[in-house]
Parts: sequence; C-alpha cells; structure tokens
Amino acid sequence: MSRTADKPGQTLNVDLLFVPACHLADVKLPAVSGSSGHLVVERFQGVGPEPEYPGRVFEDLDLEYAEAVRAFAAASQPISKSGQGSMESKSPPTEIQQLRQAETQLCNERRELRKLRELEDANWQVVWEQQRDEKPSAQKRVQPKVRARWGARKPHEEERKCLRADRRTHMKQRQQQDEQWRLARKSLREKMTSLPMVTAWIAILLVTDNCSRQCLGLPLFVAGSHVTAEMVVAALRILLPANLQFLISDRGTHFTAQAFLQLATEANFLHVVIARHRPQSNGIAERFVRTLKEWLADKAWASDKDLLEFLRLFLLEYNDRPHQGLSIPGLSPNEFAKRLWLM
Repeated sequence: MSRTADKPGQTLNVDLLFVPACHLADVKLPAVSGSSGHLVVERFQGVGPEPEYPGRVFEDLDLEYAEAVRAFAAASQPISKSGQGSMESKSPPTEIQQLRQAETQLCNERRELRKLRELEDANWQVVWEQQRDEKPSAQKRVQPKVRARWGARKPHEEERKCLRADRRTHMKQRQQQDEQWRLARKSLREKMTSLPMVTAWIAILLVTDNCSRQCLGLPLFVAGSHVTAEMVVAALRILLPANLQFLISDRGTHFTAQAFLQLATEANFLHVVIARHRPQSNGIAERFVRTLKEWLADKAWASDKDLLEFLRLFLLEYNDRPHQGLSIPGLSPNEFAKRLWLM
C-alpha cells in the first residue's frame, strides 16, 4: 500500500517476527517466516512478470483513504467464513522437514527389506537342507551297500554348485544394496548437518500505527514457533486504539484463525489481509521488521529477559527519533502524532 491513514489510531499494521532464543553479537539474524504455522527459514521467490494485485487500487488518488482500504479488502480474496480456510491448507514442508521425511522413508524401506531377506533366507535354508545327503534309515544300514554307478551323483553335485553360486551372487547384490543405502543415509545426514539449525525461537508481535509510524508495543512470546492465535489476540486487546477502523496483516494462521475473526467483530474493525506473495502490501510492518532486525544485529542475548530489555530500549528510541517515512520530515513518530491530534 502506498497510501497511509488520515489520522493516528485509524489503521494498524501488525506482523510476527521470529528470532533465536539465544543470539551472539554481530551474527546475522536469519530470515524466518511463520505465516504457515510452521517456521520457514527461506521462502520461495517466484519468477516471471509481475501479476495484477489488489494494491493497485491505491493508485487512484481520487479515492478517500477509508474508501480505498475497503476497496482493497474487497479485491483481496476473502478469508473463509469459518476462519479456518488458511488453517486447512498445508504449507510446503521446509527443507529440514523434507530431509527428515526422506530419512524416515529410507529407514522404513530398509526395515521392510530386512523382513523380506529373513523370508528369503528361511526358504533358501529349506532348499539347501533338501539338497544335502539324507541319512540312511536303519533298514538301509543293515543291507549291504550297493556301489553307485559311475557319474550317478554328478547331476546332484552340479545342482548343489549352482545353488551355492546363486546364493553367492545374491549375497553380493545384498552387499551392494546395503552400501547404496548407507551412502543415501549419509548424504541425507550431511545435508541436515549443513542446514542452519535453531532449536528455540522467540516470537515478537509488531504493532505499528499506519499514520504516525508509532510502535504501540512489542509483545514477546517465549512459545516461539508454537505461538497461537489466542496468544496474539490477548496481546492485541491491550494495545488496540479506541478509534481503530482497519487492521492490516498477512494471511498467516495466527491472523486468520477464528479467534482473530472474533476479535475483529468485538472491536468493530475491518481486518484487511494482504494479497498472497505481496508482502509490500504490508510494507510498513515489513520495513519495521527490517529496522528492528538491523537494530538487534549487534546485540547479544541469552534469555527472553535479555531480549525483552532490548525491545524496551528499542521502543523508546524508535518512537523518539526522526522518521523519513512521515509527511513532515524531521519529526519523530511521537511528535508527528501529537501534532495530528492537536489539529
């Protein structure tokens, strides 16, 4: 969106930022998306010509802001009435999930192969026992031995040799299969080892005023990747302005669940969800994410308490420093909001 709200408190931009629970100074914070309900470290970037998108409605400067926002919301694909539409669609698995699934499938196939081999070995043992010379019965032992004709046992020996040769060939094939399986498993584990592994995350809810660019709060969730829509709603209830008309977010599961739709109804605001693959439609929140990550880049924390203190300092600094995105250059979000309220 290129248009901004006419007055403070009219529109909010919200987003979720995920950061590691522990961080070393000067270590780049990874790009993480949690809109699908699962953390995705690297999102797929499409190629090709830029398609039409609902944000084009803001190019019409003759439309009033409120009317343009409503047109944008109408042009965007609506959320399902049950509020569960986006929850039902599963996101593509992350690379680490794909590798783990491949390893599980490989182990399952190996387990089935071992069962098949046990049956083959049992059958071969039965055949081999049948080929062995049978012990003579008691009746045969008391009878005088009859000298076997020359060459009578040759076909039997040839059959035994062929059986042993087939067995050796089969065992060599097994060894080759085993080696291929070990190489495949080693390759998967090497790929998983090379991926950046972060086991603990912290989620931060970003709440920014669309008009003044004020950050109204930075609630922190130690649940990280397991943060729920109910947690997000509980934090938003404390921060929502009384005169809120519009709230802009992406289509993440945290913002499209039934709990969030209920909040929009109770607080009487229009929930505007941006078009898919168009993060710039929520550009204010996206730029705020970038600013916060740049500020945290040289900070080190070992717990959520450390991070919470950094967020408190950032909030004070951000709202009181000049913001280049405001219509009056040189003003901070706090100063800009005060002037608008006095007008």
